[in-house]
Amino acid sequence: MLADAEAQGASRWVLGGDYALFGGWPRETVERLRGLENAIWIRGNGERWTRDVDAAPDNPIVRSAIASVRAALGDELVAGMGDIEQLAQDRDALICHASPPSDVRSFFPEPADDEAELLAGVHHRRVVFGHTHLPFRRISAVHEIELVNPGSVGLPFDRDTRAAYALLHRDHTVEHRRVEYDHASVAARLRELDEPWTETVAKRIEQARPDV
Repeated sequence: MLADAEAQGASRWVLGGDYALFGGWPRETVERLRGLENAIWIRGNGERWTRDVDAAPDNPIVRSAIASVRAALGDELVAGMGDIEQLAQDRDALICHASPPSDVRSFFPEPADDEAELLAGVHHRRVVFGHTHLPFRRISAVHEIELVNPGSVGLPFDRDTRAAYALLHRDHTVEHRRVEYDHASVAARLRELDEPWTETVAKRIEQARPDV
């Protein structure tokens, strides 16, 4: 994905959170991202839960994955990732993980009843977010704010196994892009770890959907 974006001329990066949890190479992934220049980082619920396990759902898949990523990252990096800011602003866009007030309540391709609440007080023309792993763009009826979800690089949930990201062009238009990668090898890597959470996540990677 990084190579594809660089080939398109990308020189700045917006990193939307959930960098290591549920991944097969957590420390390597974080270290690769830390090597990017001109990057804006946002904290996701994954980083918050990893630092504060008691805040995470009481779910054996989630709790076992948190234990795994904490061991891989170490205390210092876990704390540092948990301290990343929840919101950022760039080019008249508000950037968040799920929505401005929450890192778990988010927007969907079709408007939900709480959209006005989630956008209350937002005066930006565009909100860029992730969390649901569903790439889309639409104009909200709330103040005509543009909602942009780039999707997920490592765990897409729209039944398309390709890595998803979005490219912001110089004219401020957004292009959603997909990149083929060896997702089967990623699933195999998780199964090699043979932990309580890895089989479920491996299936999600293979099928690009959460309901497995």
